[in-house]
Amino acid sequence: MNDSAFLSGVALRKSYGSLEVLKGVSFAVAPGEFVCLVGKSGCGKTTLLSILSGLEKPTEGKVSLGGKEVSSSSEDELALFRREHVGFIFQSFNLIPTLTAWENVALPLFPMNIPKQQQRKRAEDMLGRMELSHRLDHLPSALSGGEKQRVAIARALVNHPKILFADEPTGNL
Repeated sequence: MNDSAFLSGVALRKSYGSLEVLKGVSFAVAPGEFVCLVGKSGCGKTTLLSILSGLEKPTEGKVSLGGKEVSSSSEDELALFRREHVGFIFQSFNLIPTLTAWENVALPLFPMNIPKQQQRKRAEDMLGRMELSHRLDHLPSALSGGEKQRVAIARALVNHPKILFADEPTGNL
């Protein structure tokens, strides 16, 4: 694999019991490069994104992201790394139903030592960029599918990630 790659996977394999979802996936992505995974429903795209971002571990193989070997890191190390470097747009929004739009966007900032006023301002600014300034205090249940998707996108971007993983990001827009 390319040592200058920002993201790389070597011989990735993922099995769920006897079902092998990924088999021998290897690649390298350079800094600033844009990559799109395309494939039929159920072919393993979401599983691969989950492994690359450190949300899941591969059955075999190695993932390196930003110079850190993600596949062998502890859960605590992965959580810190994701918080500081990774944004993820989930296919199913993953919004917290009891938090308002701005609170959902600010969620990645909560564990950081950022004052609550500053968290709210960053969330408001990001929601403004998504044309949702008028929905700041609404719960997810009061938002349309497209609005929920934009809240999820804002949440993924609010911590200024070095890498963004997006699983069907335009599916509800």
